[in-house]
Amino acid sequence: MPRPLLDPAHVHPAIRETIATHHLDIIDEVRAAVAQHDVVVVGMKQNPYPKKARKLLAAKGIAFHYLEYGSYLNTWRRRTALKMWSGWPTLPMVFVKGVLIGGASDLQKLVDSGELDTLLAAARAS
Repeated sequence: MPRPLLDPAHVHPAIRETIATHHLDIIDEVRAAVAQHDVVVVGMKQNPYPKKARKLLAAKGIAFHYLEYGSYLNTWRRRTALKMWSGWPTLPMVFVKGVLIGGASDLQKLVDSGELDTLLAAARAS
């Protein structure tokens, strides 16, 4: 079920470009990384959960690309643009083969169930 978004008809034309381009650079950077790498982790300094996700992937020998955006003390506006784009409210954001799978605990569930291996094996076969 997709999350509801404000219908563009209810956004005044004078601000549509501002909305569409708000911190577009960070979104484009993440989109490019997701297109280029099988596994991408988006995180920030001081937050232990991106580190947990990276450690989990490293322990399994899974290559990943890491993007880090600031800390609790800075860059929050840019991270908010990412959260608005993805709909995911927290960091890390973990992408597997272009699909947002959630955060560190969601990654752990995929590892525990074996589904992460299946997703990556399917990606290698195609």
